[in-house]
Order: sequence, then structure tokens, then C-alpha cells
Amino acid sequence: MSLYDKWNQGFENKDIDAMAGLLHDDFAFVRHQSGATINKSQMLEMLQGFMNSDAISSRDQRCLYENNDVMVEHSVVDFPDGSTEAILACHTLKGGQIIRMETGATLIKSDG
Repeated sequence: MSLYDKWNQGFENKDIDAMAGLLHDDFAFVRHQSGATINKSQMLEMLQGFMNSDAISSRDQRCLYENNDVMVEHSVVDFPDGSTEAILACHTLKGGQIIRMETGATLIKSDG
């Protein structure tokens, strides 16, 4: 099973332990909104919040590219404030784990 499939399955199953096992101990996530960086424990806390919330939903998830060094995925996320963003995430890999994640987002305006 690819790393993307394991990552996606962990999220779908709300299995934070499975997701934690896919993040390197030196993991860093660069937030697209601010450029601030969070570590592994902070990322797991954020992911747990997403998984426990009915107000946030992710759809149209797909892996665009994956090899031993990088994984690139795209999804559409609906947020509690009513906004929707197309999210592109680039994951740098090390030893079969994600060591760095950076995202870019495009606001999707509603037709209404």
C-alpha cells in the first residue's frame, strides 16, 4: 500500500495513531495562511480536531504524484465559516515517513 493510501485511510478511519506513525519525529508543517511552522504533536492535535468536527469536510481527494522522496495530493475542503478551498499539499518524505508538509490553497467562490 502506498504512503498516500495509508495516510488517506488513516484520515478516513479517524485513526490518529496510524497517522502518527506516518509522520517523522522531526516533522514540520508550514501553514499556507501564515507561513508559521508546527511540529508533529501540534499537527496531530490539529488533525484530531478535523476528524472530530462535523463542520469540516474534505472531498475530491487524490494523489497527484508519489515516489520515495515526495508525495503531492489535492483536495477540496469545506470550512466551518462557509468557505471552501482547493488545497495542494506537498509532502517531503524520509525513510517512508512524512518529514515536511507544505500547502497552498485557492479560495473557491460560491456561485450564490
